[in-house]
Amino acid sequence: LFFSPPSQYKFRDLTIEELKNVSKTYPNFTFSMNTYTFKDGSQKDLLNFSGTVPVKYGNSYNIPICLWILDSHPFAPPICFLKPTANMGIAVGKHVDARGRIYLPYLQNWSHPKSTLIGLIKEMIAKFEEELPLYSLSSSDAARQSELLSYIAKITEGETDLKSRSKTGGRNEGCFNKITVVGAGDLGIACVLAVAAKDVADKVVLLDLSEDFSASADSKVVVLTVNSLGNAQTYLDVIQSNVDLFRGIIPAVSHYSQNAVLLVASHPVEVMTFVSWKLSSFPKSRVIGVGANLDSERFHLLKAEVLAKDAWVVGEQGEDKVPSWTSCNVVANQTRAMDAHNSREKVANRAMEVLKGKGQRSWSVGLSVADLADSIVKDKRKVHSVSTLAKGCCNINSEVFLSLPCVLGTSGVIEMVRLEEDPLVQEKLQSSASSIHDLQQQLKL
Repeated sequence: LFFSPPSQYKFRDLTIEELKNVSKTYPNFTFSMNTYTFKDGSQKDLLNFSGTVPVKYGNSYNIPICLWILDSHPFAPPICFLKPTANMGIAVGKHVDARGRIYLPYLQNWSHPKSTLIGLIKEMIAKFEEELPLYSLSSSDAARQSELLSYIAKITEGETDLKSRSKTGGRNEGCFNKITVVGAGDLGIACVLAVAAKDVADKVVLLDLSEDFSASADSKVVVLTVNSLGNAQTYLDVIQSNVDLFRGIIPAVSHYSQNAVLLVASHPVEVMTFVSWKLSSFPKSRVIGVGANLDSERFHLLKAEVLAKDAWVVGEQGEDKVPSWTSCNVVANQTRAMDAHNSREKVANRAMEVLKGKGQRSWSVGLSVADLADSIVKDKRKVHSVSTLAKGCCNINSEVFLSLPCVLGTSGVIEMVRLEEDPLVQEKLQSSASSIHDLQQQLKL
């Protein structure tokens, strides 16, 4: 017996017809009525269906999803979520947020009768085949997370001295290094633990949005991990929600730590780094995003036995990232140059395939943030691929932030390392810059 929506659905016949098509194409889906809670706290009983969709990403995967059908369907798009099992983790990306909410161009451009549930699911599958939205948690990962969660609970409840500890033993009080992490979600906690484990700072402060930002005063680095988890309908709405949050955060932390380096890990990192720069009025050198630092480190490991270590993942996070070499890797001899080019292309292609399968897990990103903070606080002059103002690089004329190899020190970006003049890399960077600039133009700062 096919599930029939209740009378509250204004266009009941059209909705039933659509659901029948879904059931015929994806017989594993189950239908029910449940209560959905909206961003403003209001609730409504809505029809929803859940099941798995087949995705090919090297191997074949069944990705669990849940779609909530609004009572104005089919004239309004459904609200879509991943529905991971206990042994699955969410890989946050362009089309999926930390809560598993799915954002697609198809949803943003929804228009009846052109847009259908079947068409939506087909686009969902296509996007998931470009960037797998889930990853498996091993039993050891699950045990480790359980252990960490217990420790995290103590931190957030103030039962440890991590939030305000001082380990100045033997250090000059005038060189006191303090790092503030804004955002007490999974990523913020991961950053605090990683910074503490790496012994980067004398004092680490973890701030939730409800707390007084004066606690961040005189920080050397302020890490921003805040992400809006509201029920926005479009990808642009999600970013605008993050911008709205940053309007209350950036001026405050900039006031209390006027000489700090702002290190942005919020999503999407390129746009939110630009927003932080604009709202803080800091020089461009002191506002950077985590960018492709994590991917670059993974890239280095994958190719270490074949090539020198002056290769980077650059551009924007997600499927549009691109591997590139710095100009110091150009081989003088033309024959050797061609051999090196062919060799590195094979490595790059293989590496990028592997990187596509790596989710941006909070713990990995936390370690990457600690690595960047370490280079800044300790003035290591180490090269990282970070989001920096790209205007003037690769014929980019707009104010956008992209991941580029940069030397980092106490003042943030000390210098940008010049990339080799590869037309394909430059074309990819220019394309990313153009799409990011178009997106930024639609935001209300």
